[in-house]
Amino acid sequence: MPPYPRPRWLVTGASGMLGRDLTSLLQHRGTPVTALDRHVLDITDEGAVRAALDHHRPAVVVNCAAWTAVDAAEAEPSRAMAVNGTGPLHIARACQALGAVLLQLSTDYVFAGTAKRPYREDDPTGPATVYGVTKRAGEQAVLDLLPEAGYVVRTAWLYGAGGSNFVTTMMRLEAEQDTVLVVNDQHGQPTWTADVAGRLAALGTAALAGTAPAGVYHATNSGRTTWYALARETFRLLGADPDRVRPTTSRALARPAGRPGYSVLDHSRWRAAGMEPLRGWDAALTEAFPSLRGAVGRSALPRS
Repeated sequence: MPPYPRPRWLVTGASGMLGRDLTSLLQHRGTPVTALDRHVLDITDEGAVRAALDHHRPAVVVNCAAWTAVDAAEAEPSRAMAVNGTGPLHIARACQALGAVLLQLSTDYVFAGTAKRPYREDDPTGPATVYGVTKRAGEQAVLDLLPEAGYVVRTAWLYGAGGSNFVTTMMRLEAEQDTVLVVNDQHGQPTWTADVAGRLAALGTAALAGTAPAGVYHATNSGRTTWYALARETFRLLGADPDRVRPTTSRALARPAGRPGYSVLDHSRWRAAGMEPLRGWDAALTEAFPSLRGAVGRSALPRS
């Protein structure tokens, strides 16, 4: 009898918002899981990746590790590529050798962000930023090396209790500023990490059962909104005056890396795996709000 049971799941980038929620969910369900953050496993080190998978021998690997500093990627493209492009290649090779399923997290930034309708899973990509280019490279590595066992899961506009994000930033700013400027010309789908974690768990289970075809899936909460409208809803849920949020433009708040004007993703492919798309973003935000508020640690009443 081996000295330890074979873990069925391994999560990289396990200290991030999504990695934390996924690990917690799997543990709650009694699923054996090994959680590795970047201090334990550097996915840019191919030998370390191979050694980790050989040691833990997972049936499913979920790669949540990523370079997510979109603006910094413009100045340090090689470092961003090492994590977002080469890292997934290392993991895919190790999964190929082991016979493991790989769920690779990706992003709306692989698209140009100029569409007029939701991006489908099979739409041509065309990243307009270094970050998007590096994430697309990671996608391609997984799809090329693991045509039957590689799953690319694109998500966007993530928020959760396990890290800094737009919603918790708005919650802090509500307590600190009389008014807040937020762009109103970027459209997307606010997405709760807990909902994505649940979908990753379901997809990995279906992959092992052979009921979910490999390929690309879009995991964002349904519906669409703007950052401005999301900020107003955050203020409303706090009991604050939404009119304290003021609209502005992307041009007025220019960043080193351009942001997609349109990041709405289509969810049609889930039905091929026997699953419905994720619920609406507003319902998810309402349920998530108590945990987000607790994470921020706000004790003061909202400003009037």
